Amino acid sequence: MKKLSLIITLLLAVLLLQKCKKDTYTAYATSTNTMFAIVNDTTWSADTTQASITYNAATKTKVFTCTGIANNKEVIMSCTFANTGNTPGFPLNTFNADSAQTNQFAYYTKGLTGGFVEQGTVGPGSGTIVFTAVDSVKKVVTGTFSLVTKKINYDKNGNQVSTTINEVADGAFNSMPYTFTSN
Repeated sequence: MKKLSLIITLLLAVLLLQKCKKDTYTAYATSTNTMFAIVNDTTWSADTTQASITYNAATKTKVFTCTGIANNKEVIMSCTFANTGNTPGFPLNTFNADSAQTNQFAYYTKGLTGGFVEQGTVGPGSGTIVFTAVDSVKKVVTGTFSLVTKKINYDKNGNQVSTTINEVADGAFNSMPYTFTSN
């Protein structure tokens, strides 16, 4: 009789636990800031931004350049679009870091002497910028970005002692104003 009682009690406990489920909440972060990202697992929001599109008539290319600075950190991106016309817009496209360096990404931190110091290099495929909206009349651009830097550290004898990795993830720029120059 004790075995039957124990089995029934265990069955009731299992049924009760099946009915007790926690609610699941999904949160989405939004920001009114012009440029922000997660830098090494910490939220970063640029307080100074600058963006431009420059058209080069000789090469028929447009170069989008963007810089964001805050909290002693600086993110710089540059993307080149070839075979294009002399208009103030930019294509809705994805640009990846490449070995030809037509698309470049960099992450800097404030150095001891006050200037910014590059924190490694962004190799091919380790940086991405996606343009999701471009308003060439208002001259504002919206998109996402991410990058990973790698820096090899050496001792005084030239031996590799460590590798430093920095990650700028889930980055976005929202209706960021830009200037347009044609030369």
